Amino acid sequence: MLTYAIRRLLQLPIVLFVVSVVIVGLLQFLPPTARAAAYVKSEQQLAHIDEIIKQYNLDAPFYVQYWTWLKNALQGNLGFSRVDKKPVLESIATRLPVSAELVLYAFLPTLLFSVWLGTLAAIYRDRFLDQLIRVLAVVFWSLPTFVLGIALVAVIYGYFKLFGIGRLPPDLIIQLAQQANAGEFRYYTGLLTIDGLLNGRLDVALAALKHLVLPTITLILVLGAQIVRVMRSSMLDELGKDYVRTARAKGLPEKVVYYKHARRNALIPVITLAGLMFAFMLNGVVITETIFNLPGLGQWAAAAAIQLDQPSILGFALFTAFIVALANIAVDMLYALVDPRIRYE
Repeated sequence: MLTYAIRRLLQLPIVLFVVSVVIVGLLQFLPPTARAAAYVKSEQQLAHIDEIIKQYNLDAPFYVQYWTWLKNALQGNLGFSRVDKKPVLESIATRLPVSAELVLYAFLPTLLFSVWLGTLAAIYRDRFLDQLIRVLAVVFWSLPTFVLGIALVAVIYGYFKLFGIGRLPPDLIIQLAQQANAGEFRYYTGLLTIDGLLNGRLDVALAALKHLVLPTITLILVLGAQIVRVMRSSMLDELGKDYVRTARAKGLPEKVVYYKHARRNALIPVITLAGLMFAFMLNGVVITETIFNLPGLGQWAAAAAIQLDQPSILGFALFTAFIVALANIAVDMLYALVDPRIRYE
């Protein structure tokens, strides 16, 4: 398995190369002046747009332009983000902890809760509990994320004044900025719930956790609905197989048949879906982060697309390809752990 994992990791540069060629190639449809605007860092540079075009070979053949970009990228220079007014890599490093913190509190609850409900729906097939779970799954899967998010903001935050939007209350953000400048508060991980505890600031950790409740609920309801449906279908398929009938014929308790044998094999398609969901969440959930004002990768990508911020778009695409490739490798490894029959040579 280790050899297989190493071989898959060695394929990552190829994936990133192909993605970069495609994105840089698509940008060729824009005129050189539009592409040069992506490298403008100040108003003064707009008067020297022709110099920028020559500096980055934006009027040269595609292979020359790509080679120029690639040399800069290998040196850690992915360009300047107009959205954040800072280098692209710095933007990713700053915004990644925001998305990662949301994943930390949303991914496992979504997965565990959905697998449990999907299993119950299969066990109680066509009974009231199954019908209820199926209806709720269809409703939440069909419900647009922005509708659910806006409803939660309007009702729970706006009307009942519970929880919050953003990462922290405005007064606490100002206070932490002042303390960080004075060296009284340190950002160890960028995750406020963890950094608050590491700095002995329980109020910061609790406030950050409080502001994550609504986006976490949104993701659990919307993304979890799909896993419930997949888990139910997979579980029903396993319950109809010969090894389940054999286990029952041997007199094994129903709980052992359900939870030790059938559910374990039913997890294979769920693992595939969970891997993609993890990559999707870590890359930034665009609508959720925008609605709840979380300055993560999703919000950054949305702003970059609106402003045609080419370096940010390309940097986000490369990061996405990297995360998805890693998630696929992790999923393949989990297949072997869940099902001993799967072997990687």
